Amino acid sequence: MNKINLTTQRKAILEVVQHADDHPTAAHVIERLRDKGHHFAYGTVYNSLRYLTEAGLIRELKLGETASRYDARTEEHQHIVCTKCGNVDEVLTELPAEWLQRVAVETKYAIGQAKVVLEGVCEQCAKK
Repeated sequence: MNKINLTTQRKAILEVVQHADDHPTAAHVIERLRDKGHHFAYGTVYNSLRYLTEAGLIRELKLGETASRYDARTEEHQHIVCTKCGNVDEVLTELPAEWLQRVAVETKYAIGQAKVVLEGVCEQCAKK
């Protein structure tokens, strides 16, 4: 196993993602770093996010949006996106094994992992 090399920049970026509750985009990470007095180059932030993802310290989420989001919760779970405000929440309910088996039979695929993105209207938007 390769040793993880956490530079000062990577540590700061990891900390931002770990303390975020909104699955930030790279632009959000850059904004929060600046709020903390860090001024890293865009390339440094993007490369660090890629490194942290490849090292398994964070997850990159592609939720059908133009920009990836990042999540410090690395164990298997799904996400739900509000179609009105774009808020992203975690779904910890496990996918039914029966559903995955039916998909495997239907498609003839050997399923290695499943990532499901649910869409709906969050509680705050539903009240408006």
